[in-house]
Amino acid sequence: MLEAIAAGTRGLPVIFPVHPRTAKTLQTLPGFPPSLRLVDPQPYLEFNWLVKHAKAVITDSGGITEEATVMGVPCLTVRDSTERPEPLLSGTNELIGTDPTQLLPALDRLFAGQWKKGRIPQMWDGKSGERIVATLERLLAT
Repeated sequence: MLEAIAAGTRGLPVIFPVHPRTAKTLQTLPGFPPSLRLVDPQPYLEFNWLVKHAKAVITDSGGITEEATVMGVPCLTVRDSTERPEPLLSGTNELIGTDPTQLLPALDRLFAGQWKKGRIPQMWDGKSGERIVATLERLLAT
C-alpha cells in the first residue's frame, strides 16, 4: 500500500501522521518511499489544517472521511466497508478498498480533475445543538 501511495501521488510529499510504534516499524522497511514523510500524531487543529490544505486525503479512518467532506477535500478510504455512508453518498469520499492496485486508478482520476465534488450532507450544518435543545424543550413542555 505504501508503494502504491508513493507511485500514485506523483512525487508529491505525503504527510503521514503515524503512531510512534508504527513509525518505528515502518522505518525498518527496505526501500521506504522517500516521498512519505512520517510525522508524529497531530493535535486536532493542526491535523485539520493539514487536511484543509491537502490535495487529497488517504485514510482508513471513518472520522477523517467526515472531516474531509466538510472541508471539500477529496478523500480516498482504504477500507472495504464503512460505518459512515454520508461521506460516500454526498461527500467527497470514495471507498477504494484494501487492494493496493485500486489506489492508482483512483489517484489518476483525482489528478485528472475527475473527482466528485461532493457537498456537505444536509444535517451537517453546525446546528445540531440547536435542534437538540429545541427537541428537549418540546419534550419538557409536554
